[in-house]
Amino acid sequence: MIAAWQDIVRKEIEAGTGALIGMSVDQRGMRTALRIWFADLDERRGPFVELKPHGLKGYRATLGFGTFAGEIVRQIQRAGEEDVQLAQALVDSLAPDVELDLFGQERGQWRVHSGSFRLTATLRKTTESSDEAVARVSRDVVVPLMAAMAELIGYDLVEEDEGASSSEEGAILLATVRRRERNPRNRLLCIRLHGERCLCCGMEPRKLYGDAGDILEVHHLEALSLLAVPRPYDPGKDLAPLCPNCHRAVHTRRPVPLDLDDVRTFMEAAQNEHGPL
Repeated sequence: MIAAWQDIVRKEIEAGTGALIGMSVDQRGMRTALRIWFADLDERRGPFVELKPHGLKGYRATLGFGTFAGEIVRQIQRAGEEDVQLAQALVDSLAPDVELDLFGQERGQWRVHSGSFRLTATLRKTTESSDEAVARVSRDVVVPLMAAMAELIGYDLVEEDEGASSSEEGAILLATVRRRERNPRNRLLCIRLHGERCLCCGMEPRKLYGDAGDILEVHHLEALSLLAVPRPYDPGKDLAPLCPNCHRAVHTRRPVPLDLDDVRTFMEAAQNEHGPL
């Protein structure tokens, strides 16, 4: 039955990870499973997730690596500390009702040390209809796992603007902010933590636009240039979801963007003068 839901699973995972997905049906076990991997990697080399029903109304996703994963594992081990932090935060964002087994490693501290790395995420009971349950487990379980691997591998890295000298501190800081704001995994984590609502004006695009409402953007809250002492990047605290209008309003002041409170104050003043929109 789960094989019939490939389109639902693919749509959710590709939207959440920013990478094309390969998929096959595995009928070797007692229950049919979907095997999911990054399309540009042979499933025997890269990370994969095996998704199958578990119990009466549950699902289990198992993340592992193929037999010939040595090259990809070495690439993952070269990932920067910021990438590792984001990957760990994505896995840590799994809902409380999802049981996570890291096989001896600690949550929030795990690393991919070899091709034998493995984790399972189990959602034991769902109350939704079959299609809704598969969409939920894809979105809330498989997507964070695959997104974590995509971050470690390095998909969709944002390059610095042409003409920006990497030796200039301002250019480096600007490139860092832009990379964080444009990274699809940062956006995924940001929305998972804060919800699909603009933290500035409160707009919920999906309630207004329906299927066309996937428009929230990621804003880097604290200007790196203002930090007296560099501190570790925390994707859970340093990013906020904003609607496109509020995001543009925040960046009308340069080089240091407006605070969200500043924009809210301007909005309140405008509404007091002109009335609500």
